[in-house]
Amino acid sequence: MSQRQQALGLLAEVWELSPEVRLGQLMAHLGFLGEVHLAKGLGYIEDDELIAVLYRHRAELKARSQGMKSPSLPPAGTGTSVSGSSTLQAAPAESPA
Repeated sequence: MSQRQQALGLLAEVWELSPEVRLGQLMAHLGFLGEVHLAKGLGYIEDDELIAVLYRHRAELKARSQGMKSPSLPPAGTGTSVSGSSTLQAAPAESPA
């Protein structure tokens, strides 16, 4: 399956999980999530990063529909894998001044 097919499939799943949301609203929300968690606007998000955002948002919507707490998201500037798992790496130790 290509990244395009995967992204479109996930987009359809996310949209199905939030039937009260219009497509434009969903796209705006995905753009917001990209800005917050990847520090990039929707037009600058790579396909694999968008897929990661979609996986995260799908998990949040599923958790919400089941009355569970939403999974925590990594802070802005941290990496996210295509599966949606954090790729946060430890920061290098600062050298003494």
